[in-house]
Amino acid sequence: MRTGGAPTPAEVCCPMLDKPVLLTQEGLVKLQKELEELRTTRRSEIAERIKYAKEFGDISENAEYDDAKNEQGMLEGRILTLEKMIRNAVIIEDQHDGRVQVGSRVTVRDEFGEEEYTIVGPAEVDVAKGRISMESPVGKALLGHKVGEEVKVQTPGGMRPVTIVKVS
Repeated sequence: MRTGGAPTPAEVCCPMLDKPVLLTQEGLVKLQKELEELRTTRRSEIAERIKYAKEFGDISENAEYDDAKNEQGMLEGRILTLEKMIRNAVIIEDQHDGRVQVGSRVTVRDEFGEEEYTIVGPAEVDVAKGRISMESPVGKALLGHKVGEEVKVQTPGGMRPVTIVKVS
């Protein structure tokens, strides 16, 4: 946080972003593309919406104007957040020592079958694609372990043993 004055919107919404943001190279590129899209295309689209809404006259009772201004505020907050994440990015290096670490692709087996996860930093989580956070219960439990080890994972249904089948 800056010294003196009110905090910026990014500092208010995302104070944890002052710490390093662990990203894969792919994740960094994805954030950079999103930032570029927001700065160019989305900003101009919202500016057009605001301009169009102003043409209706009195903005004090103009719902279209209010919606556009709210969207603009959210957009600018996301831009600030992305800028800070990119500025604090630490690229995850591939280190294949056989142990699960951030950036590892891990296959685990339990009584329900096998599942594959990629352990990533919180900024890259996409559960639908098997990308889980190193801070999630499963991610935390797997970190530091290697193939063949049985690891106990805390789930909503209680502790669940999983065996690490593959680490790459």
